[in-house]
Amino acid sequence: MMEPILKVSDIKQYLYCPRIIYFTYVLPVEKRATPKMEIGKEEHLKTARLEGRRRLRSYGFEEGKRFFNVYLFSSRLGLEGVLDMYVAVSRGSFPVDFKNTYRPAVNHKYQLLAYTLLLEDHLRQPVRGGFIYLIPSRHTVYIEATPEARLYTKRLMGAIRSLIRREHFPAVSRSRGRCADCEYKNYCGDVG
Repeated sequence: MMEPILKVSDIKQYLYCPRIIYFTYVLPVEKRATPKMEIGKEEHLKTARLEGRRRLRSYGFEEGKRFFNVYLFSSRLGLEGVLDMYVAVSRGSFPVDFKNTYRPAVNHKYQLLAYTLLLEDHLRQPVRGGFIYLIPSRHTVYIEATPEARLYTKRLMGAIRSLIRREHFPAVSRSRGRCADCEYKNYCGDVG
């Protein structure tokens, strides 16, 4: 059986709730975007438009070049995704992932690290880390791509592939509050 090409968002979703992976790859079901998802999509578009006119100070750079909505693919990693933005400066390139939240969650961190690995393959040069841009506060959080973080990101990809290969129906997320906004809530059957 051929391994599926994972999407970077699969890493975020797996950490949010592994059942999203199950309902995406093992038992695909129709999903409807939640109001929260629609708002996030609109904020992403608005931020991309505004970001193109802003300076790079919030990233700690004086000058550089921005690239928006960059499709990245790596056959070596078996991974693909569309990166919100990356900034190229004299000391390297840095992926930027826009998030409509006041503080980044763990799943956001590993999604960004997956983009870091993809950007490295795309550019064929080391990428030391990247930024999560917090839309409501317009602040950035730098995430360093340490060797441990890179390894854990790859392990997450392995765990996702294992779930798909074994067609395993995983336990519900430990944070039941996440189910309230989940597009797959109606398919779980064991959540309120």
